[in-house]
Amino acid sequence: MSRICLFIDGSVNPQLRIGYGAYFILFDKDLLSNSIKPKIYTKKFINTSSTKLELEVLLWALEDKIVQKYPILIYTDCQNILSLESRRVRFESNDYYTRKNKQITNHKLYKEFYKKLDELDCEFTKVKGHKVMCQKDQIDKLFALVDKASRNALRTQ
Repeated sequence: MSRICLFIDGSVNPQLRIGYGAYFILFDKDLLSNSIKPKIYTKKFINTSSTKLELEVLLWALEDKIVQKYPILIYTDCQNILSLESRRVRFESNDYYTRKNKQITNHKLYKEFYKKLDELDCEFTKVKGHKVMCQKDQIDKLFALVDKASRNALRTQ
């Protein structure tokens, strides 16, 4: 069965608390094609931070109808997203509160994230962002498309 490859990224202006997210989807069989011109979707998010934005972008992208039909390989450079699976048991056992009895920031988004993980067949892959061109492989070049789209959207805002 084919797998969907989902590339996501976001760019935020911390002073204005405004960010833009970008994503596109490819089938894994198309990854090695040199003629890829994916349709990149962008969206504005308000009252956000870099950590919150990356999660908002992922959840938004996972609403795309096509991702609900196939296993998904998600490419991201967001360390927070990549670490959430390993933090789930602790979050849930503490009811999303810290040791100092303070509710975890973004707890609602984390709950939504875990719900999506339970519903969908997802796997995550770390992409190192901002490599120099001579060090980029095909995945890095594809990821650069969402990185550039989110930054351009923020700049033109």
